[in-house]
Amino acid sequence: MSLTELSGTPTPEPSTPEKPARPARRTSPLGALLLRLHFYAGILVAPFLVVAALTGLAYTTTPQLDSILYGDQLTVAQVGDRQLPLAEQVGAARNAHPTGSITAVHPGDGDRTTKVVFSLPELGEKQHTVYVNPYTAESQGRLTTWFGSTPAATWLDDLHRHLHLGTVGEHYSELAASWLWVMALGGVILSWRRRGATRATARHLLVPDLSTGRGVRRTRGWHATTGVWLTVGLLFLSATGLTWSRYAGANFASGLDALNARTPEISTSLTAVPTEPGGAHHHGDVGAGATVESAAFDRVLTVARDAGLSGPVEIVPAQEQGLAWTVTQIDNTWPVAKDRIAVDPAASTVTARSDFADWPLLAKLSGLGTQAHMGLLFGLVNQILLAALALGLLCVIVWGYRMWWQRRPTRTDRRALAGTPPARGGVRGLPLWALLIGVPVTVAIGWALPLFGLTLLAFLVIDVVVGAVSRRRRPAEAPTSPAPVGS
Repeated sequence: MSLTELSGTPTPEPSTPEKPARPARRTSPLGALLLRLHFYAGILVAPFLVVAALTGLAYTTTPQLDSILYGDQLTVAQVGDRQLPLAEQVGAARNAHPTGSITAVHPGDGDRTTKVVFSLPELGEKQHTVYVNPYTAESQGRLTTWFGSTPAATWLDDLHRHLHLGTVGEHYSELAASWLWVMALGGVILSWRRRGATRATARHLLVPDLSTGRGVRRTRGWHATTGVWLTVGLLFLSATGLTWSRYAGANFASGLDALNARTPEISTSLTAVPTEPGGAHHHGDVGAGATVESAAFDRVLTVARDAGLSGPVEIVPAQEQGLAWTVTQIDNTWPVAKDRIAVDPAASTVTARSDFADWPLLAKLSGLGTQAHMGLLFGLVNQILLAALALGLLCVIVWGYRMWWQRRPTRTDRRALAGTPPARGGVRGLPLWALLIGVPVTVAIGWALPLFGLTLLAFLVIDVVVGAVSRRRRPAEAPTSPAPVGS
């Protein structure tokens, strides 16, 4: 028996050393700046993204909507054994629509009707399209179209692009597309920094971490993980949307011109223009009310088929004397068919050709991207993917606003409707090399994407002004005097 036991003093049990508390992760100046930018963009730009997502979601339904609303015009009730000559079909369309000039004909195939497009000065960019049964040459109706789009598709397209507000409304969609890629990439970087670069934590970039209980942490998990899954699709929508926007799209077009990467033009000039006695030309409409030789459509279509232009095509008669007709493949589903030829309808010869395989790479990517953005490239699969992107983006935005609300102060003396923004001061803490690289890059992006540059500058100015006002209103801390000796 030991002396300790004799004395009755309990033997102290060996204590296990406590794990040192994990130090709080210090936010770098760049991380703080990115977090504040992501926060303000989410608060101020997200409403525009909500509108773009909702209108884009509605536009993905246009193929099915067209079938429901315009099935009687777009399709035939019964497919016949043999199609009638285009001359008869065009003649039936002309009888149903005596005025205007024929600007294009889309021959029907299978259960699709033949579309004969008429232009009238009072319609502007729009046209009248007469739908003809290719097996009976009967007119099945007329619609006011816009570059082939039905009235419903045109209405939804205008809603998505400019909210039916014209040029002013185009600013909303360009603003949304200009910031979408910034918010998507910024969210991925912030999620990676928060999770860390280890394999165990990085997997939560793709799987939400639901072990953190409830509240803002769980909401952030869903927000971050869903955003990561959507990143590639959101970057694609942002890039393709900007290509036909008002200001950024103009810069993109200028870049294509500088790189000689535009869609190649096809020459329609004819060295000799055959004429009939009396000087009457029959190469196409020459202004409204002129006459098109209907038989020429059959000759031109035969030449196009012999030249290898299969599938749906568009025949465009010459609108001026001395020009060839053009025939273009218009199959927008993958693999696309976009070959074009110019045809002399009198001689039934091909005068020029432009194949999709010979287009510059950027022109191909731009064309394919446009079709995918519109939900046409991969058919129903494309529509489903776009709808999933729109719904996912709406969820991410709702979770973002929910986090803002969940972070609000709830103490009685500090109640607020929403959480406070991340701390400012990130720019002041940036190293010199980051400023030397970041400022010129930001200026260049702001020049290429003008609405992004202007709104970013506005954010910075407002942030500086708000910061200055807050510092001026903050009461100065009263100096504390040392306590008297002996108290």
